[in-house]
Amino acid sequence: MTSWLESQFSLNGKKALVTGSSKGIGAAIAQALAHAGADIVLVGRTKESLEATKSAIVNIGRKVELVLCDVSSPDAIKEAFAGIADLKVDILINNAGSISRAPAAETEMQDWNRIIDTNLNSVFQISQACGRAMIVQGSGTIVNIASLLSFQGGINVPAYTASKHGVAGITKALANEWGSRGVTVNAIAPGYISTDNTAALRADVDRNASILARIPIGRWGNPEDIAAVAVFLASPAARYINGEVLTVDGGWMGR
Repeated sequence: MTSWLESQFSLNGKKALVTGSSKGIGAAIAQALAHAGADIVLVGRTKESLEATKSAIVNIGRKVELVLCDVSSPDAIKEAFAGIADLKVDILINNAGSISRAPAAETEMQDWNRIIDTNLNSVFQISQACGRAMIVQGSGTIVNIASLLSFQGGINVPAYTASKHGVAGITKALANEWGSRGVTVNAIAPGYISTDNTAALRADVDRNASILARIPIGRWGNPEDIAAVAVFLASPAARYINGEVLTVDGGWMGR
């Protein structure tokens, strides 16, 4: 017999779609959702890039479907998600993201546009596609991956900062519109997590030391730290949480 506590965190019978699920935070979230009982739809550019995550989920014992899409392209998203209602997605994790490092005065517009398309426009466009189907279903959960730079300015990452501020805003706007329709929308703002996107920071001895000095827990986070929170926000336990941007940062924002 399933206990009350187990039922609050169970995703049995649910289907979750995770963008940017080939590695890092996205792969960890996809696997964590599968461990919680959900079947998974992986979104990535190629079948090859998704193979490792797919195999891990199959080994967990859950079903896997693939959607191949370059989320930096609005046209590609429109085509790939045209039939999204047929997939009957219950949970959407907007994780796909990219970063470009350059001083604002030297940032090329093509780099700016690529980051905004990938990190911000895709979140709205995919949320819109899945949200329409969720509204018809009368239920659904959307979790966006924001950033500490949804609150701060950062250094040499103007497009990334702008995009992540936008993700926080979209989260609140959609939560206001869709909460009464049975669809909750929240975001996770990861702190400094060990992924490919932060490799340059960890390789910079002085910057790495200054970052660690501000984190009360005293370490970089790992993708599994974010994945556990994603499972919570996707679960029945979070049914009354809506429009929140939850920081998972080892205490960084409290300093």
